Amino acid sequence: MSVSSPAAASRAAAPAAPTQAELLDFARRTAADAALIASLPLDPEGRTWVRLEGPGGSEAWLIGWPPGTGTGWHDHAESVGAFVTAAGELKENALAARLPTDGWKTLELADDVDRERRLPAGKGRAFGRHHVHEVLNASPDRHAVSVHAYYPPLPQIRRYSRGGQTLRLEQVERPEDWQ
Repeated sequence: MSVSSPAAASRAAAPAAPTQAELLDFARRTAADAALIASLPLDPEGRTWVRLEGPGGSEAWLIGWPPGTGTGWHDHAESVGAFVTAAGELKENALAARLPTDGWKTLELADDVDRERRLPAGKGRAFGRHHVHEVLNASPDRHAVSVHAYYPPLPQIRRYSRGGQTLRLEQVERPEDWQ
């Protein structure tokens, strides 16, 4: 006869953390929900968002992007994530480089680290920890809508400025700063 502690039983019952692929699958399925996408109020000036119930305890968002808006350069610290464009088109600029996670304020980037992706409706991507990118709605006249999911729920977002090949850490935001 085996005996287990309540803590061991609780650990055994806890769901496994969602993978990047599972977050991307959730974002794709959610982005295909036309009624949900149409329910998001769109503002002509600023981004709008609604928090969603993500898989396995993940943090998820439905985001509306007015023409010409973007996130600026940032990362999601220790969280992995995924996003899918549900309407319109988004552009992602990303750095294909592993950056140090702490202890720096300014970095000189190599010439070949820039990556650009265009993500029309139905297209998306998953990404790992410390993925530095910016997401933009480059359209001059059309809103975009997207679905994003992160695990673990965002502990922080680091915001950067970029001038040429110089990346500067400008600010660290915590959940209480945006909720």
